[in-house]
Amino acid sequence: DVQLVESGGGSVPAGGSLRLSCAASAYTYSWNLMGWFRQAPGKEREGVARIYSDGRTWYADSVKGRFTISKDNAKNTLYLEMNSLKPEDTAMYYCAAGTVVFTYWGKGTQVTVS
Repeated sequence: DVQLVESGGGSVPAGGSLRLSCAASAYTYSWNLMGWFRQAPGKEREGVARIYSDGRTWYADSVKGRFTISKDNAKNTLYLEMNSLKPEDTAMYYCAAGTVVFTYWGKGTQVTVS
């Protein structure tokens, strides 16, 4: 079974930074896409950032210039560097991976910005 395990969440003041990690039980290079999603209470899940196997990236407008997605295939780990955090970034953050669609999902890590 493929497992994705997120870590690095926490509580930070506005303007602070966090680095989320997603450790994969399978080779990250075997997936065409990997990404981060988030869901705040009472809101729908939304895509935050994704990275393709060729290195292309995509970011939601709300995080452009503040968040950076990256991956280390040697460590089978996906990262999300989050800077200049805002209270509206508060949510449960999930990593996901797949070939054509996001098939595999982690259980999430909570990010709270006050």
